[in-house]
Amino acid sequence: MSDAPYARLREDAAHGRIEEVIVGVPDLQGRIQGSRLSAPYFLDEAARNGFGACVYLLAADVDMNTGPGYALDAWRSGFGDLVLHPDPATLRTLPWDEGTALVLADAVGQDGEPVEVAPRQVLRTQLDRLAARGLTAFAGTELEFLVFGESYRTAWERRYAGLRPATDYNVDYSLQGLSAIEPVTRRIRREMVRAGLSMETARGECHPGQYEIVFRYAEAMTTCDNHVFFKYGAKRIAEQEGVALTFMPKYDEGEGNSCHVHLSLRGTDGSAVFADPSAADGMSALMRHFVAGQLACLPDFALLMAPNVNSYKRLKPGAFAPTGIAWGRDNRTCPIRVVGTGHSLRIEHRVPGGDANPYLAVAAAVAAGLHGIENALTPPPPHAANALADASVPQLPGTLTEALHRWENSELVAKVFGPEVVRHYAQAARTELAAFETAVTDWERVRGFERL
Repeated sequence: MSDAPYARLREDAAHGRIEEVIVGVPDLQGRIQGSRLSAPYFLDEAARNGFGACVYLLAADVDMNTGPGYALDAWRSGFGDLVLHPDPATLRTLPWDEGTALVLADAVGQDGEPVEVAPRQVLRTQLDRLAARGLTAFAGTELEFLVFGESYRTAWERRYAGLRPATDYNVDYSLQGLSAIEPVTRRIRREMVRAGLSMETARGECHPGQYEIVFRYAEAMTTCDNHVFFKYGAKRIAEQEGVALTFMPKYDEGEGNSCHVHLSLRGTDGSAVFADPSAADGMSALMRHFVAGQLACLPDFALLMAPNVNSYKRLKPGAFAPTGIAWGRDNRTCPIRVVGTGHSLRIEHRVPGGDANPYLAVAAAVAAGLHGIENALTPPPPHAANALADASVPQLPGTLTEALHRWENSELVAKVFGPEVVRHYAQAARTELAAFETAVTDWERVRGFERL
């Protein structure tokens, strides 16, 4: 391997500016998991040959519990290693962690083949299918989060109950009432830009303590890499500021945290293949097929966009999150919203919440669009009214159990993603459901402690 991708890092290490390099892999939840390596060891060994990490990193739940049933079975392999091959395009220094750089890696098995179920590889497979058609996907993700005045340690000790939001009321688009939230959000904005992300907008949102920062769109894999980097960094910065923030889709009965995914296609020559100036609505036939594919695949692909029990508590009536399957032009009550013109013409996929693994959510949207293109599907007329209140609109899966059933029993899912990916993410869903079904919640105690 040429040393060129790491020339700047070698110079920074030689002058003591970088001492350690984090080699991380995005896990099933979209978290960055990995190890800190000394900069000289990384440059001399890991950058060239990869770095070993236990296989269970890609076969575990949010509590890092693993078990049989995953396609990548840690127990069956004796908890052996896979190899993390750093992607130099993802290398960046961490403004909040002096002397440290981070690089994301692709997981490779001992046989030298990519790990099929790794989230980055799931997305790459779909992007390769696009490339075979001379198409490239561009994406942007809009992450919302809630900020609380307590530290993560205090929040943990309180079991995340009774926390004080960093704003007192709805501050959606507000320019006042943000004084308590600004210290941490300002630092997040500035340090993400210093780390190489291009910020577009930032503003308060509806739920007390809620905020949204939007970064510039990019090629789909780059956007997903930036997304997981942002979530990791935002939490670290909040911790250093003595506050806590959460991206969970539904913290309480108020507005949830969404992760709207903006997605467009271009030709390899940069042409705006979604746009057709001669069409009355400006949409090309290819874009119509792409939109129709989203609608056709949403029920079966929902698991990749809403992977947790809590995901479906956001996708309920009255939560200003999609519940049905429809599309509309600039219609925020539809899960598929078409916006923009020319090169900016795109879909906004409004199903994913703040817990979505971006690689999987974007892979699902790309695969759905390809299904529509390959089968020349035609969408119904755009929904012009309130799709949330229209009883005639077909419904999304209402629970993780329903989404899992659709995922496991879909011939289309098996064809598009392959049996290993189907089995692996079905097991992830079953593990999540088993953990939830054995838990005793505060709701149950309040409801039944004295009165039952």
